[in-house]
Amino acid sequence: MLTQNDIHAFLRENGIRPDDKVTVHASLRSVGKIENGADGLIDGLRTYLHDGLLIVPTHTWDTVVREHPYYDVRETVPCIGTLAKVAAFRKDGVRSLHPTHSVAVFGRSAADYVKGEECCASPAPVGCCLSRLYEEHGKVLLIGVGHERNTYLHAVDERLGISDRLREDGFVITIRDYSGNEIQSPPFHTHYTAASDTCVSEYYPNYKDAFDAAGAVSYAQLGNALVYICDAVRMTDTVRMLWEKTDHDLCIRPEPVPREYYAASTKKGGHYEP
Repeated sequence: MLTQNDIHAFLRENGIRPDDKVTVHASLRSVGKIENGADGLIDGLRTYLHDGLLIVPTHTWDTVVREHPYYDVRETVPCIGTLAKVAAFRKDGVRSLHPTHSVAVFGRSAADYVKGEECCASPAPVGCCLSRLYEEHGKVLLIGVGHERNTYLHAVDERLGISDRLREDGFVITIRDYSGNEIQSPPFHTHYTAASDTCVSEYYPNYKDAFDAAGAVSYAQLGNALVYICDAVRMTDTVRMLWEKTDHDLCIRPEPVPREYYAASTKKGGHYEP
């Protein structure tokens, strides 16, 4: 059974610092037995990151929609799994007011980190909790899942202004905060890619070989689960490089990124440069 000590050892051995800002997507089933279940995993991560922040996505994009444009930070249940559903309503975390891509944040500066999320007009704009992992040199842990669950890559799409990623026609969402006050969002533009048959996140694994070559991702084992340990800056810089070289959309079908886009680059100081 995985204990808090095991989780602390895993983080320490894989270069995560206690002052890092770390976002986590996890398949608890893939990990195996964890002492105290989802709460135990959160406790292990939270207590290790005592000078940083633990950021758990608590997304509601499947229920806060044009036909039901309403998000209550105290009651709206996440649509992405057990870890999110537990994290969203813990008393020691602060859940953000982003209506479709909220996060629960744990740490001393959590309240400051989530400020302003109610002003977001898209899933992951520059300045939002997920996008700020770039400026904060944060990490993404994918525990038992792959890049198809790497929500941070939506923030990369928006940072780089990649076309055909957001629906043009927005709609206003009513947000209820912790005090019961209702706030109106700006016109909100959801994910949509006309050229793809599904959300482009399903094709983010196309980046895997390029990320590996760039040293943007390393791998380890936690319980029974394979874990991707992702560096937000290196992922962003790698995607930027790839899109500067491509003449087509890299994430609208399952196909590897052409090797020539990254194989001829030289790794310098943790970043790829031609």
